[in-house]
This record gives sequence, structure tokens and C-alpha cells, in this order.
Amino acid sequence: MPDQTTSATPAVRGRPFAKGNGGRRPGSKNQSTLIVQALSNGDKEGLVRKALEIATAGNVPMLTFFLSRILPRERVIAIDLPNMESADDAVEALGAITSAVCEGKITTGEAAQLAALVNSYSRAIDMTDLVKRIDALEARINGSE
Repeated sequence: MPDQTTSATPAVRGRPFAKGNGGRRPGSKNQSTLIVQALSNGDKEGLVRKALEIATAGNVPMLTFFLSRILPRERVIAIDLPNMESADDAVEALGAITSAVCEGKITTGEAAQLAALVNSYSRAIDMTDLVKRIDALEARINGSE
């Protein structure tokens, strides 16, 4: 039985082309790009019309493609949040958001976005209160000197 070994030719690193063949020129386009470019330069409206025809005929991937571009990515939600006049009201607002998730009115992703909004608003209220207190302290210090 002859000894089966791998070929003695070492793997060549770097350019896979033969000497003198540099491969495709920089900046040249591949075949599929050229085809798409030729199609789109011609009759764009006709292509869109044909794609709509295919989608309305029941082609699910094409229908999904069109709907993903037409429909809004986010939906409008309506939940009752308490009026936030102080940063302490944020706790009640977060409770209302949690209740809405538990009742299935909103998704957890929507709740996270609402919670971030409540948190930002709460920090803005805190900052406004802090500025008012500093202004009052400065007025008291300047008035007593």
C-alpha cells in the first residue's frame, strides 16, 4: 500500500493570482453591481410597478419589503401618566409605566423608552430646582454683605 501524504506544495500567502495577473483593477465594479445599475438607469418606475404587482399577487418577501418601508417603525401609545411637577413624581410615573406593561398595553421596549423620558424630565426638574436654590442663596449672601 503506497504512503498517502499531502502534496509538498506549501500554501502561498498573499496574492492568489499567478505572476503578472494582478486581479481586478481598483475601482472596477462586479457583475451584479453593473446589472443593478443598468436596470435602475432604465425604467425605475416600471421596476417599482412590477415589484408592487408581485407583492400584491401574494409574494410575501416582496410584501414585507414594501411594508417595512411604508409603515412607521414605532406605534403611537396612549397611557395615563401623572403630572410631574417635582422629581418625586417620577416614582409614580414609573409605577404607571410598569402597570401598563403588566396589563399588556405597552411592550417592555416602549416602557424602557418611556422610563428614560421620565428619568430625563425628572433630572431637568432637579436641575431647575437646584438653580433656583443657588440663586436664592446667592441673593441672600449678596444682600447680607
